[in-house]
Amino acid sequence: MKILIASRNRAKIKELEVLLGAYVDGVKLELVSLDDVGFEGEIEETGTTFEENALIKARAGASFSGLITVADDSGLTVEALGGAPGVYSARYSGGGDEENNRKLLRELAGVKDRSAAFVCCMAAVFPEGAPIKSDPVVVTGRAEGEILCAERGDNGFGYDPLFWFDPLGKSFAELDPDEKNAVSHRGEAVKKLAAELGKKIAEAKEEVWRKYGL
Repeated sequence: MKILIASRNRAKIKELEVLLGAYVDGVKLELVSLDDVGFEGEIEETGTTFEENALIKARAGASFSGLITVADDSGLTVEALGGAPGVYSARYSGGGDEENNRKLLRELAGVKDRSAAFVCCMAAVFPEGAPIKSDPVVVTGRAEGEILCAERGDNGFGYDPLFWFDPLGKSFAELDPDEKNAVSHRGEAVKKLAAELGKKIAEAKEEVWRKYGL
């Protein structure tokens, strides 16, 4: 089954192919990118929530390609900042990861409650003519933690060096890839999405069997 991932990030697509393949039994999934289907330009993320942005990207990809399309939107929410940076996580400072992290530390200077969560929302859209007929599926994964006062670790990206994950006693940037996938917001969202896709695939098979009297 061919599925479009509404992204150009090859590393993300490869990661999702491994994760989804591990959780969806009995069906070989072929994941393709926006570039693979000839989608030009960018999909403007105009939503105010992770769910809205994930659906915007998934619907745009499905409408263009006619393929089942999966998209995600993720970011960091900090309790003391009213949920910021939220959907603006990647462009919080107007610069890159280093500038974003510096701004976050400035905003939290002197703040005692540093509770935070990484959130990942994933959406799957099933266009007309796709092998699965369904309303959009939306799932959310969360990883709860807190913001450190200084960066720790060299792995990961984004806010990972500042995100302390107490159950493992490490920052996200101190985790190896397997450790992070097991506990991260994206890992949790992928597991939930894979479970829903597995159900949809099983339902589609049953419908075919009934149709042909098998």
